[in-house]
Amino acid sequence: MRNKIGALCIGLGLLFILGALALFGWNQLEDMRAGAEAESYLPRLVEYIEAQDAAPATNLPPELQKESEETAEIDGYSYIGFLSIPALDLELPVMSEWDYAKLKISPCRYVGSAKTDDLVIAAHNYSRHFGNLSKLTSGDEVYFIDMEGVRYTYTVEVIETLEPDAIEEMTDSDYALTLFTCTYGGQMRVTVRCSRQIRKINEGQGLDEGIQSRN
Repeated sequence: MRNKIGALCIGLGLLFILGALALFGWNQLEDMRAGAEAESYLPRLVEYIEAQDAAPATNLPPELQKESEETAEIDGYSYIGFLSIPALDLELPVMSEWDYAKLKISPCRYVGSAKTDDLVIAAHNYSRHFGNLSKLTSGDEVYFIDMEGVRYTYTVEVIETLEPDAIEEMTDSDYALTLFTCTYGGQMRVTVRCSRQIRKINEGQGLDEGIQSRN
């Protein structure tokens, strides 16, 4: 009897181990697929931007920006631009609207806009999406390039962890850019808050090289 119970326990243990290995393998495949999906769209977004009669790739103050936001549709998905995070060696397209299916392809705008300094971008915690957000540190730079070729330069200010139901706290902040993803296991949200660097314009002198930081 004891031998049978022992064999049953060993069998169940092996099943759990095999199940865990299968889940790990599946997650790794999902991670690789998501990274490949994002990488496949990025060159096409860049090509679209370069084809536009766009503004120079520089920081523009809000008073010089158009209120409307350019988007590009590729393979049935609408994009607002792409995100560059040098400290994590990431360049990722950003879809204009989010849902769970779209998040499997690329980061998505959750709410807001770069033009109104309230952009919130969500992504899965795939290693080739936002899985390493927590490794950013204060002072790291983040760039967002919209479909008109305008580059917005941000500086990481705060990294915090929020409850999954803290929606108002996530979206209603004084920061120009917020990036967030789930922690592994999904219980919390890793949240990166960034201020925007804005080029000043001196009257009659065009773009000044001085940069001021703004939340």
